[in-house]
Amino acid sequence: MKKIGILTGGADCPGLNSVIRSVVRKAMQEGYVITGIKNGWSGLIENDTRILDLRMTSGILDKGGTILGTSRAKPHEDPKQVKQVIENYKRSGIDALIVVGGEETLKVARYFDQKGLMKIVGVPKSIDNALFGTDYAFGFDTAVNIATECIDRLHTTAESHHRIIVIEVMGQHTGWIALEAGIAGGADIILVPEIPINLKKVCCDIKARHRRGKNFTIMVVSEGAKIEGEESKDALKSISERRRGNIGDLLAKTIEGQTGYETRVSVLGHIQRGGTPTAYDRLIGTQFGVFAVQLVKENRFGQMVSLFDNKLRSVSIEEAVKKRKTIDMDLYNMAKVFFAGE
Repeated sequence: MKKIGILTGGADCPGLNSVIRSVVRKAMQEGYVITGIKNGWSGLIENDTRILDLRMTSGILDKGGTILGTSRAKPHEDPKQVKQVIENYKRSGIDALIVVGGEETLKVARYFDQKGLMKIVGVPKSIDNALFGTDYAFGFDTAVNIATECIDRLHTTAESHHRIIVIEVMGQHTGWIALEAGIAGGADIILVPEIPINLKKVCCDIKARHRRGKNFTIMVVSEGAKIEGEESKDALKSISERRRGNIGDLLAKTIEGQTGYETRVSVLGHIQRGGTPTAYDRLIGTQFGVFAVQLVKENRFGQMVSLFDNKLRSVSIEEAVKKRKTIDMDLYNMAKVFFAGE
């Protein structure tokens, strides 16, 4: 009988528990013992583990977060922690490890896999949908649905008060949430990290919209969006010094100052990755978990579960984390049909 370990690392997101539940169910059917590692890679540093069974994972499919807890620990950056992780991994009797996480968590997995220190299978988790090795990472659909609902609600108050509302969503390096939620929510302007913001054009587009009789504007911006151009040195300086997640405030102040239109900002923040997962994230999380155990059974280590053309496949963890998956520019160009100044 083999023992499989499972950990969930990085930021929490909806759908993690569906993966845990399906891994436990499939693994037990295959005759494996399942060890849950608490709080991501920290659990292997601190030897904090527990056996998982059907009773412990019953009724968790619809729950957000992760019953195992999570952390952003990166033990591969510290030789002492690497030693602790390997010692605890061997002491636990784990034969293979399923690592559920995003880019940073899987980079740690890549390190231990490439060093030949662990047998690892990865499962992609990312509300940003930025993992290169898969068309879809679970958690994204829920985040887009939450952001879309918030945009819908803010639409009514923007129209009632004749305001510009800047809605800041998550997406430090890629603009998937802003793009898809913006399209679904009928945003008038969508700003993403992949395309630097031309402040002058944004303000001109808003003024043009007002001249057409539209006295409100909904703008959706990714938290990692950046300002373009030497004509805005003060803004560039401000954005280089600001904390992550403050682009909405910068835009709101600039727009109100340059247009004279009353502008408000709404930062959705962590609400996008909390709460009940959508049906799609539950479904995909379940499929990913079952397939991860199948990869272990077939000794296909160093692989990450992936979804290509709506089919379950696998790619090397190295391939999955070699770069970020940026937005689909065809989709962005389609969205521009509905932009304020187009």
